[in-house]
Amino acid sequence: MSLGSAQGVVEEFSAEVGLGTVVDSDGVRWPFHCTAIADGTRTIEVGTEVRFERSWGGPGRWEATAVTP
Repeated sequence: MSLGSAQGVVEEFSAEVGLGTVVDSDGVRWPFHCTAIADGTRTIEVGTEVRFERSWGGPGRWEATAVTP
């Protein structure tokens, strides 16, 4: 299930645990896992502008997927 794509900025990212948060233009925070970074690098800088899909995730919550700088 998906709410479609959105744009936002990486607000936080921890390479140690592989988790981060994207904030969209409405101020909604979307968690993501490093495997959701579309270019396969598994790391991304805080402050990076991204495009992402808003999808229902495995942990039973909405999350950012296909995170593309």
